[in-house]
This record gives sequence, structure tokens and C-alpha cells, in this order.
Amino acid sequence: MKAGLNAYRSRKVKKRDFRALWNNRISAAVKPFGLNYSRFINALFAKQVVVNRKMLSEIAFQMPEAFESLVKKVK
Repeated sequence: MKAGLNAYRSRKVKKRDFRALWNNRISAAVKPFGLNYSRFINALFAKQVVVNRKMLSEIAFQMPEAFESLVKKVK
């Protein structure tokens, strides 16, 4: 019973930890452009750009030039 409870809790914590990682990566990637995380996400919603945080994080981490064009489009 205890193992099942811990496994359930840990699955929730894993999701929380990954979302925090994605947010930190996005925040670090938009700093050079004079934005912070919340303003960038708000601008994405205002321009109706639909990309989830996981994909934004991967784009920022693996394809910086594509992320730069996305930031310029939103700015």
C-alpha cells in the first residue's frame, strides 16, 4: 500500500519538476531579448501562438536561431 502511495505521489512530483525545468529554460532563453518569462508567455497568448512549454524549451535549447525568430515574431 505504501509503495503504491509513494509511486502515485512521485508521478505528480515528476510532472511538477519537469514543468519547472521547462519554465527555467524558457526564462533563461528570453533574457537576452529583454523579456522575462511571464511577459513572453503573455505575448504568445496575445499573438495566439500555440506552442506548449515543453516544445518551447526544446526549441530554445536545441535550435536557438528558431527560438530567436519566434521571440521576434511575438515581440
